[in-house]
Amino acid sequence: MAERADRHLNAERLWSYALRLLSGRAYSTGELREKLRRRAEREADADNAIARLKDLGYLDDRRFAETFAHARLSGEKLGSARVAQDLRRRRVAPSLAERTVREVYQDVDETALIEDWVRRKYRLAPREGLFDSDKDMAAAYRRLLHAGFRSGEIVRVLKRFAKNPELLDAWEPPQPEDESE
Repeated sequence: MAERADRHLNAERLWSYALRLLSGRAYSTGELREKLRRRAEREADADNAIARLKDLGYLDDRRFAETFAHARLSGEKLGSARVAQDLRRRRVAPSLAERTVREVYQDVDETALIEDWVRRKYRLAPREGLFDSDKDMAAAYRRLLHAGFRSGEIVRVLKRFAKNPELLDAWEPPQPEDESE
């Protein structure tokens, strides 16, 4: 078995690697910096490549965050909390992530978004039997919470889809489990 080539790249090869990465998909500055630092012979080479990419306009966190948020809203129809969380996970500054999501979602009707999400995810389920047990209701609630929607809006929409909406008046959404126990 052949030895693996040295994974550390000089400045020129690191620049080519950065361009190759960006040709595949968009990266935030933080994500790309982390990848480049792992492969660079010298950390300064990674920082220089990042600065050069920014100067050339190939790397822009504001543009990345806007594009990412619009794509998550129009494609996957996720809630704003999930999109902000995903942006932070992609190493976008928290203040930029929050501001961008607020701007992208400012005219979005969250109730309509949740209704569309429920119809899409439960399209094969019979309408009359949808959420007829507490177990089904709790599962739908968790899925919607994970999709980034607010708790109050979720319950309001689930009442419309539930077989017996009166049960929701007394229903308490499941609380996240305490990890300290």
